[in-house]
Amino acid sequence: MASNREPDHDETESNTNEVATGSTITDITSVRTGLVGLGNIGHHHADRLADLGVPVVGGMDVASDAREEFANRYDTAVYDDHRDLYDAVDAVIITTPNKFHEQYAVDAFERDLHVLLEKPIAHSLESAKRVAAAAADSEGVCTVGFNNRFLNAVRLVRERIARGEFGEVTHVEANYVRRRGVPGRGSWFTRRDISGGGALIDLGVHAIDLAMYLLDYPDTEAVTGVTRSEFGSREDYVYLDMWGDDQGADAFDVDDSASAFVRCAGDRTISLEVAWATNRPPTHEFVVRGTDAAATFDLLTNELSIHSASAEGIDHMTDTSIKTSENDSHVDEQKAFFESIVGGRCDGSSIEEALAVQRIVDGIYRSSETGATISFAEKQAEITPEV
Repeated sequence: MASNREPDHDETESNTNEVATGSTITDITSVRTGLVGLGNIGHHHADRLADLGVPVVGGMDVASDAREEFANRYDTAVYDDHRDLYDAVDAVIITTPNKFHEQYAVDAFERDLHVLLEKPIAHSLESAKRVAAAAADSEGVCTVGFNNRFLNAVRLVRERIARGEFGEVTHVEANYVRRRGVPGRGSWFTRRDISGGGALIDLGVHAIDLAMYLLDYPDTEAVTGVTRSEFGSREDYVYLDMWGDDQGADAFDVDDSASAFVRCAGDRTISLEVAWATNRPPTHEFVVRGTDAAATFDLLTNELSIHSASAEGIDHMTDTSIKTSENDSHVDEQKAFFESIVGGRCDGSSIEEALAVQRIVDGIYRSSETGATISFAEKQAEITPEV
């Protein structure tokens, strides 16, 4: 263990007594929480935990500079071994690169800790299955970090679908497209052995989850798609800035865009466009089509419109713009996670749904490699790992 600050004895004893006196936790502010992975997204989560009043009792990272910065910023204990952190917490938020999700998540589930796991589940379908199996055997709550579900515009669309205002929802157009947004070439994002892929596994999982969520997660029947690497591997890649240091085209071996079509049970479908880079205007627009109405909304601007037609009186079409208040989706995601711990129910993304997303991603990659449509014989809720 490497710690810049050890908790005071009284502080540790007080927290332990508060949550250990019963079989359930009754207050989210008593859930001792740690973070695994202390980079930017770890800081992002820690800031929002403070907003919720959830105590951050420690953080773990293999990098000493990351531990030092986190300890100084949040005045908390830090560790170089996740097992030492797990001894001190009730819940963990895992924000490491994809390849390391399995190790940290499985160890947490084996201790019956509650886990908020940043998307995707893992860098590969096989690894994701093992995480899902461990979660199924654990008494801990598991939520996978698809925070876009918690945007107010999405919530409103979901509520109207539930009320039947859209009729039968049959198709979702899902777009998550940047014009120039390749992460720093040479970072773990652009290394297939660590990330498991590029734009599809980074951005595409958000788009797929949201589309499936609005369709009420039907079983997946088939996927076809193409992934491309057209910009990140170019020496003359044109960009205004990157999110990290640029180590050049040789440090990029993943996809930077994907186009796909997903067919689900009941003839429900998804058309998918995702890109880190492309020669077109960026878009984060989703179109949800139903038999009685449709909706378009933007993930970044929170703009929402409802579209319908009516034969009452004079035949007419109606387009209604709806202004929703802005909200921090990560705060609301965390709140749902901790309320799940207290209430014993899961209001966030379940591991079964996240595994269905991982299956679709894997199917798109296989479709692109083989040039064929990938048929899904197994049900999307199957979580038995391959041996």
